[in-house]
Amino acid sequence: MPEPAKPLAAISLDLDNRWSYMKTHGDAGWETFPSYLDIAVPRILAILDDIGLKITFFIVGQDAALEKNRAALGAIAAAGHEIGNHSFHHEQWMHRYSPAETEREIAVAEEAIEGATGCRPVGFRGPGYSLSTSTLSTLSRRGYRYDASTFPTFFGPLARAYYFLGTALSPEERGKRAELFGGFADGFRPLRPYYWRLGKRTILEIPVTTIPGLRMPFHLSYIVYLSVFSPPAALFYLRTALALCRLTSTSPSFLLHPLDFMGNDDGIGISFFPGMGIPHERKCALASRAIRLVCDSYKAVGLLRFTESIASAGAVPVREPDFRDADSFRTTRGI
Repeated sequence: MPEPAKPLAAISLDLDNRWSYMKTHGDAGWETFPSYLDIAVPRILAILDDIGLKITFFIVGQDAALEKNRAALGAIAAAGHEIGNHSFHHEQWMHRYSPAETEREIAVAEEAIEGATGCRPVGFRGPGYSLSTSTLSTLSRRGYRYDASTFPTFFGPLARAYYFLGTALSPEERGKRAELFGGFADGFRPLRPYYWRLGKRTILEIPVTTIPGLRMPFHLSYIVYLSVFSPPAALFYLRTALALCRLTSTSPSFLLHPLDFMGNDDGIGISFFPGMGIPHERKCALASRAIRLVCDSYKAVGLLRFTESIASAGAVPVREPDFRDADSFRTTRGI
């Protein structure tokens, strides 16, 4: 008898560049937009090609607007991967933008990304899991098929505290980043996909999956972080997370980042990011093993194909947006 078909899993990569990490951390020099895409992208594409996998790359519009990044970004599209929109300025406080600012941010990024890759994005992920009703409404009006910005975990405040260690941010800059990586309440958001209701429109939400029940992260950066203490334990953690997803019939959306494939031996700095002391060859080997573990249990696809499968299945829950709007932030935060 033929083996039963594997359930689907989605794999995506947020193509955050060197300058965007520096900007969030408050490091000088980010304004010149230093890039590591020429190092990271070929490395990532080679691993995905070796596995035989097509995923979704969320590209930052500012990178797409710069000629120096065109070859790397064009290579992603040429390899057949889906292209998504990751905002233009990559500001994790995008949820504080006014509706007009949100519209402009998404539209300008969209134009730059299409110009660099030849692909018009139909999926979006907010920087730092930033999301607002204005963002969802803009995406829906512009014909986007899905958003993938929610991160249902209780650990956002801990990640934010870690990120702030060693920074020299002003009180104003810290205020902008006050909701970086979300709050404790985000841990109560759904793990499974659902539709946001936006008047007469809807848009599908695909959360970045966390461990069912525990709501602990298991994106690749977290696996890399755990591997600092024990690579076998890190992979066991991932196997356990995937087993719990299978047990609860949760189709995971597994998230990657460029720094999961890079180390300080690449000479890029960003030493504050977890796991950067691991040489890049070891990180690439771990990344390949982790991705293959996902593929062992699931048929891994990009987010658009994942979206199409969900839409065809029917009976998807619908939720009302429950975010604070930009005016409330301006009133309460003085921004």
